Amino acid sequence: MTQGPGRFEYFLLQLEGLLQQASQSENVALFLFENDARTKLFMLEGLSKLYTGLHNKKIFKYTNDHFKLLEDALGEVDYYDGYAKDFLADNEMPATIRLFMEEKKAEKLGDLNTLLLKKKLIGHDPSRIKKIRKKLQKADWKKPEEEMQLIKLYYAKEIEDINHFYKSTGSDFIDIEAQVHDLRRKLRWLSIYPQALRGAVQLADSGVKDDLVVKYLTPAVINSPFNVMPGVANNDVILTLEKNYFLALSNMISALGKIKDKGLRLVATSEAVRHTQFVTDEVALQSAIVLNHAENGGVSHILKEAKEICEPFFVEDNLGKLVSLIVTQN
Repeated sequence: MTQGPGRFEYFLLQLEGLLQQASQSENVALFLFENDARTKLFMLEGLSKLYTGLHNKKIFKYTNDHFKLLEDALGEVDYYDGYAKDFLADNEMPATIRLFMEEKKAEKLGDLNTLLLKKKLIGHDPSRIKKIRKKLQKADWKKPEEEMQLIKLYYAKEIEDINHFYKSTGSDFIDIEAQVHDLRRKLRWLSIYPQALRGAVQLADSGVKDDLVVKYLTPAVINSPFNVMPGVANNDVILTLEKNYFLALSNMISALGKIKDKGLRLVATSEAVRHTQFVTDEVALQSAIVLNHAENGGVSHILKEAKEICEPFFVEDNLGKLVSLIVTQN
């Protein structure tokens, strides 16, 4: 019997518990945001994305659409909350921009509260989780061996698609959101799937010597809790990933995250300037560069940084060396 239903139920129970607690709060959306509901949604979205590529596409597209809608809404709250906090600590940032970020956070929280009611996740008839469970019961769950073969193929196809996406950017990045941020999102799913699969994916060191991968194996990456897989537990069949290449992936996600944050800080500041000073996009961006002291690290510099770290990573084909073996437990 496949472990698929249990994987979904593990995170559904966590989300359901948070929703029940949040319903007693004055601001449900704020409670969910402050209690890390987004992580649970990432796991459920990851499972839905993965199983959409395995079987019963219609069922898992349904679950994915609902989880993604909530995760995106929480992501927008997180976006403005992060910059509201950053700008509050920056004495040189104009008060109007700080206020704009706070107001946008409040707006996004309001949007999320409306969404939660509309999708029947809270209120007098919180039936959405029940409907999701009913959908999942109708899936044609595969046996462990067949399912793992499909998972391995899906993971390899995701890697192929990411490599194609990177090559399609050409020799240079030209857009922070559509290229750098989107590439990081795609890479991040490769690290979310193993966590969401609850022990069905493990890291293994085959002993292959590769001097090129060593530079990615920093103490921060090696010791990161995100790179510790859940225990095998009762999974009869597991997929192994080459540990060093998975750590290289983690390093890349982290490095791109730092570059993305610098770029989106300019984007967020520019948005605030445009709406508070009623200026053009070009004037707002130049003002954002000055306010963030990024005269020597504007958008073009950030895009160049992204290219410099991505180029060797993809030339070395670190992702292509990631997927290893399927192992049947005794």
